[in-house]
Amino acid sequence: MKTLFTVFFLFWLSSTFAQSPSTREMDRINWMEFAEFVPEKINTVLLPTGTLEPHGVINNGADNTAPFAMAKAIAEELNAMIAPTLNYGITGSMAAYPGAFQISEEAYAPFIRDILKGLAKNQFKNIIILNGHGGGQTAVLQRVAAEVANELGIRTLVINWWSYASDVTLEVFKEDGGHAGLNETAYIQAIDPTLVHKERYNADQATAYPKPNTWSAVPFPSSIGLYQGGQGYPNFDEKQAKEYFEKVNAKVLKLIQETIRKWDLAGL
Repeated sequence: MKTLFTVFFLFWLSSTFAQSPSTREMDRINWMEFAEFVPEKINTVLLPTGTLEPHGVINNGADNTAPFAMAKAIAEELNAMIAPTLNYGITGSMAAYPGAFQISEEAYAPFIRDILKGLAKNQFKNIIILNGHGGGQTAVLQRVAAEVANELGIRTLVINWWSYASDVTLEVFKEDGGHAGLNETAYIQAIDPTLVHKERYNADQATAYPKPNTWSAVPFPSSIGLYQGGQGYPNFDEKQAKEYFEKVNAKVLKLIQETIRKWDLAGL
């Protein structure tokens, strides 16, 4: 009987004083366990944002797949929770393609504002937006995040992972990437190779983005947009994809850790 009591006591003890929650995902955790960890043990949340739009031979939801996988890869080391991904966004010039989805800025801005306020209400001090989609969405996220941070006294960080990790693209591939190009295709390949349909690829699916003040087209003429002419065509190299995935995650993790450290140092 004493042995049975000891087993139950140790089980209770481990549950009560657990250092990590059973899951980092906010839509999978029980409300009682959430209250045990936030904010006393966890005060950082990762919010993946993206959209639905064409991405060459990878999935239309690549802008959602990438930041969510990134959040899962770094959440434990950051001691962060992961908010549900905001899957719909401001798609822009590729909205006409099959399967794409466009949210207007007039609808998106107040919606993301309320999401950030909801995360603050749930007592997260650090709200990190892992953004998977650029264009006009970036500006809206930066503006709204700054406004909410100043209004509520929280701390926000918005990261466009592919831009921030452009040096990693050059390091791993020795050339620049693009939208649905070499770098983004590799990142998705490392997450789930079944989302990459190499058999559908041909180089004519790619167009270099125009230099500023030269030309523009809506819809954009290709589902792959290259940052530099002649560079960034997908190569589907499995080893490079894995290397790229790991190095991008490490770089983003370091930025978040350093930003939080400096916020704390400044007493903000």
